[in-house]
Amino acid sequence: GSGGNIRVMPSDVMVFAPAPQLTVTIEQTADAPELHVHPGGQGIWQARMISSLGASVTVCACLGGEVVAVLEPLILAECVQLRSVPRDLSNGWYVHDRRDGDRAEIASSPGQPLERHDLDELYGLALAEGLGSRISVLSGPAEPTVVPADMYRRLAADLGTNGAHVVADLSGDYLTAVLEGGVHVLKVSHEELIEDGLAEGDDVDEVVAAVHRLHDDGAGSVVVTRAERPSIAL
Repeated sequence: GSGGNIRVMPSDVMVFAPAPQLTVTIEQTADAPELHVHPGGQGIWQARMISSLGASVTVCACLGGEVVAVLEPLILAECVQLRSVPRDLSNGWYVHDRRDGDRAEIASSPGQPLERHDLDELYGLALAEGLGSRISVLSGPAEPTVVPADMYRRLAADLGTNGAHVVADLSGDYLTAVLEGGVHVLKVSHEELIEDGLAEGDDVDEVVAAVHRLHDDGAGSVVVTRAERPSIAL
């Protein structure tokens, strides 16, 4: 296998990041433009933060296309272990120009949807790694068409039923799916609650009522972030 599939030891946390992206950003310094190349996507950002807090992390992902030659070593450079499923089709990417201070998109591709055999292999990999870790974090793809929501329901249910602690930071159909599967800790923003029709507004009473509904629907603990205002937790 590739370097991304050399498993050193069990990790504290498994991060399910099904389809990471390659991000390319052009920044302007005083002397000249600078090019920044990073792995992107919610799961990679979460893995980076968890690792910076001192926990060991294994990222489970599907990688393919020309971008993988750059994407894989960049993920490994984040001080995480990587367990990946190779695929024929490409992961997503984007190129942004920020030389004027604003973010201007030059070009982007969300990546192709994962095929059935890719999904099956990734599911088995994530389940095995999650059962060997203390905590499993389920993160969503940048593009909803890439991974079906039902995969999150199955993964949350199978991990939770077998004793794993599942944490999810999701919205939309993915949030509904993990609630059906059962999740120990659910994090969602107040904007996402409103967009998903779970709260009519951002006042405290509306958010608190939504938090209780999410708990009743299958979330053990719920944390709602509210931008610069204090978060609400149950």
